[in-house]
Amino acid sequence: MHLAIHHETVYRYQHPVQRSTQYLRLTPSEGARQKVLSWDLSLPGAASRCLDAYGNVMHVLALDRPHSEIHLYARGVVETDDSPPTPDPQDGRFPPEVFLRDSPLTQADAALRDFAAAHAAAVAADAREGLMAMLQALAVHMPYTPGSTDAATPAAEAFAARLGVCQDHAQVFATCARLLGVPTRYVSGYLAADTEHVASHAWAEVRLPGGAAEGGGWLGFDVSNQCLAGGRYVQLAIGADYLDACPVRGMRLGGGSEALRANVQVSVAPAPQQ
Repeated sequence: MHLAIHHETVYRYQHPVQRSTQYLRLTPSEGARQKVLSWDLSLPGAASRCLDAYGNVMHVLALDRPHSEIHLYARGVVETDDSPPTPDPQDGRFPPEVFLRDSPLTQADAALRDFAAAHAAAVAADAREGLMAMLQALAVHMPYTPGSTDAATPAAEAFAARLGVCQDHAQVFATCARLLGVPTRYVSGYLAADTEHVASHAWAEVRLPGGAAEGGGWLGFDVSNQCLAGGRYVQLAIGADYLDACPVRGMRLGGGSEALRANVQVSVAPAPQQ
C-alpha cells in the first residue's frame, strides 16, 4: 500500500518569541513493514539531522531571531505492508526489556495495577489474545473523547477520568502491559482512516514472546480504533511515552500565549509507474 501524507503544523504567539528550539520527529522510520519512497520537510530555517536516544530520526530547528509564528510542513509517500498484521521480529535496536520501565507519563497507580491484574491470567495463557481483550476493555473504560486531556496528562490521570485520546490510550495500555511483564513502547505516526484526522496518531507496540517461527516480535495495538496496526499505519517514532516520541516538541524564550493549528491528511496513493 502506498500512503501519501501531508502534515502541517503552525504555532502562533501573542508576542514575538526571542528565540526557540524545536525537536522534530517528523520523518518516518524504515522497517520491515514500511519503506519511505519520498519525504520532504519544509521548515523556517536550517535544521540539523540526528538520531535520538531511541534511534528515531530527529531534526533540531533553532531560530535565534524574533518570530511570531513557526510553520512546519512534512509530506511524502510511504510504502507499507498491507498484509494482515503480524509481529515484526527484526527490530533489534534495543533489548525489549528497555520497554518494561515506567516513565514520567506511564507510572502506575493502584487503579491501573488492579486493571492490569484482572487480565494477567489471560495474557499469561495467550499474550496476543489476552492483550487484545485488555485493549477492548480499556476502550470501553475510557472512550475516545477529544479535548478531554492534553500532552502532559499522565496515564493514571486519564484512566481515572475515564476519558482520553489516542496518546492516552497508548500510554495506559503500555503501563498495564508492562505491569504484566510485556515490553511495550509508545508509537507516534499516521493512520489512513475513513475520516480526516487533524493531528498525528498514536498507538502501542508490544514485544510478543518467542522468535519468528513462534509468532514472536513487535506488534502494534491501537486502543482508539480497537484493532491491530496494519498497512494503514505509518510509524514516525518510538519511545517510553509521548514525551519521547511526539512529532514536535520545543522550548522558547518569550512569546506569551501560544495558538497551535495542526492538520494531517493521509490518503491511499496509486502505486508508482515502473
